[in-house]
Order: sequence, then C-alpha cells, then structure tokens
Amino acid sequence: MPARIRLQRRGKKGQPFYHIVIADGRAPRDGRFIEKIGTYNPLTIPATIDLNLDKAVQWLMNGAQPSDTVKRILSYKGAMLKKHLQVGVVKGAISQEVADARFNEWLQAKEAKIAGVRSTIENDKRNSAKAALENEKKANEAKAAAVAAKRKAAEEAAAAAAAEAEATEAPAEEAAETEAPAAE
Repeated sequence: MPARIRLQRRGKKGQPFYHIVIADGRAPRDGRFIEKIGTYNPLTIPATIDLNLDKAVQWLMNGAQPSDTVKRILSYKGAMLKKHLQVGVVKGAISQEVADARFNEWLQAKEAKIAGVRSTIENDKRNSAKAALENEKKANEAKAAAVAAKRKAAEEAAAAAAAEAEATEAPAEEAAETEAPAAE
C-alpha cells in the first residue's frame, strides 16, 4: 500500500486541530505514522497552516498520495506547484533557476493576497466594533432620556400631590381656627 499524506485529528471535541502526517495507507486515521510534516488549525481566520514544504515535496516526488483535504492544503501552500516545477526540471523542460524564480514569484503574489485578506478582516472587525459602540451609545442615550422623563413625571406628580395636600390642609386649619374661638 502506498504512503498517504493525510490529517491526524487532535484537539478537544468541537475544537479540531490537525497534524499533517505521512502514514501507511492501511494505518488508522489517528494511528501509527511515518513522519509529521506540519499542522493545520481550521479555527483561526484565515486557517493557520504550518508545513515543512521541502519534506512535503520530497514525499510527493517519492509517490505519496495526499488525501483530498491535504491536497487542497498543499496547493494552498505551494507544494503541488513546486512538485510540478520540479518534475519539469527532472524532465529537462526548464532549469532549476527558472523553476525557483517562478515559485518565488507565485509565493510573493500569494503572500500579498493573504495580507490583503487579513487586513480586510481586521478592518471589518474594527468597523463592526465601532458600529456596535455607536449603537450602544444611542441605546444608552435613549434609556437616559426615558429615565429622565420618568423622573420628571414623578417629580411633577409629587409636586402636584404636595400642592393638593397643602390645599386640603389649609381649609382644615381654617376650620380648626374657627372652631377654637367658639370653644372659648
């Protein structure tokens, strides 16, 4: 059975973390492996991939077959392109310098694209945080205005009740004064 390049699951339930390993095709998913060539964390945005590119290309050139997911990871990191260019060098179609130049050019373009995506994500986070803060300020102002209106209504009600109480006490005092001289 040929060697396979595949993911080996690690991490807790609901928090996957993978090792990229070279294993015998008959070995279980999380079982015995020949060599670990990298890690993959899908929880970060964008996903974090740490890969020993030279080892991956060496195994690909020796005939190791990647799984579907690992093939996408290797393509993303440039291992498949490097293997393709290396096959051209072996066949004599291009020189090693040309292959290295093409790979470095592709790598720089890829890094620029990733940096652009990261900056876009950071800007979106920053803008959403600002919008959330503005919405919270508006909500707090609305609550403060409602509380102030309630207080003002309560104060007016208390003042009206106090005025009414004074109005009812004044005739009672006058009645008491009129009754007191009569008693003498």
